[in-house]
Amino acid sequence: MTTMKRDETATALNPRTDAERVGRPAFLGPNSCCLRARPENLHFEPARTALVVVDMQNAYLSEGGYMHAAGFDIGHAQATIAQTARVIEAARAAGVTLVYLQNGWDARYVEAGGPGAPNWHKSNALKTMRQRAELDGTLLAKGSWDYEIVDAVRPQPGDLVVAKTRYSGFFNTPLDSLLRSRDIRTLAFCGVATNVCVESTLRDAYHLEYFCALLADASTHAGPDETFRATLFNIETFFGWVSHADAFIEALSTTSPTTA
Repeated sequence: MTTMKRDETATALNPRTDAERVGRPAFLGPNSCCLRARPENLHFEPARTALVVVDMQNAYLSEGGYMHAAGFDIGHAQATIAQTARVIEAARAAGVTLVYLQNGWDARYVEAGGPGAPNWHKSNALKTMRQRAELDGTLLAKGSWDYEIVDAVRPQPGDLVVAKTRYSGFFNTPLDSLLRSRDIRTLAFCGVATNVCVESTLRDAYHLEYFCALLADASTHAGPDETFRATLFNIETFFGWVSHADAFIEALSTTSPTTA
């Protein structure tokens, strides 16, 4: 199977068609949207869909934030912010539920875990602070600038904001309950990092029986470009569908009968 490269997401999707049955969930109501996606199109109902905006924080997207301080390339940050803002605007206008995930810990880092927790050993934010004393207490701490969601995509009243302390938005959070209480069955993902928190949350969502689509050009990765391509392969092959911002916005503007 061939997968999308970093810059191919806008041209490698399937044309819209109502012929396929795969990608057409059995629970669909009388009208649905058709999202052009890989490996096949995905049908969804806006009222039963949530846009999951993952960790769009200064830590991951701004100069001086954790990722920048740790030496990761944040060159895709501004493009990701711009695409995510477009997707959020369209989703909100179409009645799609907005869910913001926000990653970090309390100011004393109790939630991060001590040396007995693997997170203490693997978190690059924690390691960076141990290596650079001047950053101690500044990275991903609740209430800090680093923890804040960037201004361009800030939540609005009525949006759901879920704080998390590990990569997956479902771990030790009320996310699943919040979604099920709203009868949400389909999740569209954007945000950062594609290969870490986005993929971790999407995998857990799949195991919880949600239909999942990644909007690839509204997401950016941590590490070399092959990590981004690997995540696209994993999602379209095993866990869901891969699409892009324009296709999602287009789908929200058009409904189609859900005939078999």
